[in-house]
Amino acid sequence: MSNVTKKARYIADVFGINVPRNNDLVVEVYDGKVDFVPKLDKDFRFRPELLGDILAWLRVSETLKDGLFLTGPTGSGKSSILTQIAARMNRPMQRVTAHSRMEMPELIGHHIVMDGDLMWQDGPLTIAMRHGHMFLLDEMDLLDPATAAGLNGILEGAPLMIPENGGEVVEPHEDFRFVATGNTNGGGDRTGLFQGTLQQNAAFMDRMWVVEVGYAVPEVEKEILSSVCPSVPDYVADTMIEIANEVRGLFMGKDGNPGAIEVTLSTRTLVRWATLSWFFQGKKEQGINPINYALDRALANRASPETKTALHEIVQRHFGK
Repeated sequence: MSNVTKKARYIADVFGINVPRNNDLVVEVYDGKVDFVPKLDKDFRFRPELLGDILAWLRVSETLKDGLFLTGPTGSGKSSILTQIAARMNRPMQRVTAHSRMEMPELIGHHIVMDGDLMWQDGPLTIAMRHGHMFLLDEMDLLDPATAAGLNGILEGAPLMIPENGGEVVEPHEDFRFVATGNTNGGGDRTGLFQGTLQQNAAFMDRMWVVEVGYAVPEVEKEILSSVCPSVPDYVADTMIEIANEVRGLFMGKDGNPGAIEVTLSTRTLVRWATLSWFFQGKKEQGINPINYALDRALANRASPETKTALHEIVQRHFGK
């Protein structure tokens, strides 16, 4: 990363949002070919307020070495916005999905045998710190709190010490950033919706900004559907979005109470449903409703029989027979 140059560009141009083009609203974009940059999704739509929070963190974290934690329901776009910010800024990223049995060597590295010799191989966290990449830890609330606490020093800007590699000390590159996502806010799951999540160490969570990410508003989801599935008629897309929001309400519940159903229509599932609905239009010739047929394959077939019936009743109520 030492030979990579940066150039200032207007936020409006980089992220395709409607904000003024002035020198107060610019970001530094890496110039030229850079490895490990996430794949660009041209259909992705940024939510200005959420984007503003993340860009503010990027700027402030140059001096205040906090991490960033995005929390929200499944499929709300937590990981996507982070990867797409990196893609548009041409910033490299190391991405890892946490699990309950994860230990620090998975992140830091380990020895391997190569051509008969024992050699050290950096893990994704070490690579990110050494070369100035963003490090994304998805599903962070699945991580054992004791393992997470081992990251406390990293989140304070401290160097990484690797005793297994002869006591090597890796100083964090100035462009290194730590970001994470989770379905809970680190305080554990009180709803029963997100099995396997764990309450995280308070000292660990205290070292990060926490930003809530809900589902996109209907106008944004309409833009996404129009871009990804342009053949789907407007009234069908609008109705699907209405159904998605009703299903989400049943999934999330109210006032901390468990939801009435165990699956939800996230934005990515909504896109899948719309795409399959158009793809299976030929089912009409067999007397099969393509919208219901697609719903089963996009979502309902992994629900309980009772929930599957409820989903089809909701669709019938909105679309009619």
